[in-house]
Amino acid sequence: QVQLVESGGGLVQAGESLRLSCAAYDDTVGPYAMGWFRQAPGKEREFVATITMFESTTSYADSVKDRFTISRDNVKNTLFLEMNSLKPEDTADYYCAARTSNIISRKSAEYTYWGQGTQVTVSQ
Repeated sequence: QVQLVESGGGLVQAGESLRLSCAAYDDTVGPYAMGWFRQAPGKEREFVATITMFESTTSYADSVKDRFTISRDNVKNTLFLEMNSLKPEDTADYYCAARTSNIISRKSAEYTYWGQGTQVTVSQ
């Protein structure tokens, strides 16, 4: 079982940066890919970024590519999302998620474990 706890959300102005963290507490064995998703009010949850266990492979949504960076510290069991040049359209609840395999995926249905989310609001 994996428990995920996000932190780092908040209110910022357009152009500013935020760093989200996701602490993973688990008693499973084996590597697993992790990802970030977001859900804006009235919209469906969408993929943001994903990363394999040893950071060998990453993938980003086109809307955040070159602005967001996903990384992880496997010693501290923590996933990060560095968000730069934030835009009002980045406003959403951000969720981290973990798969039960070390293969990245952009599909939320392929993630088994989810955090409760952290809110990011970007003002004009």
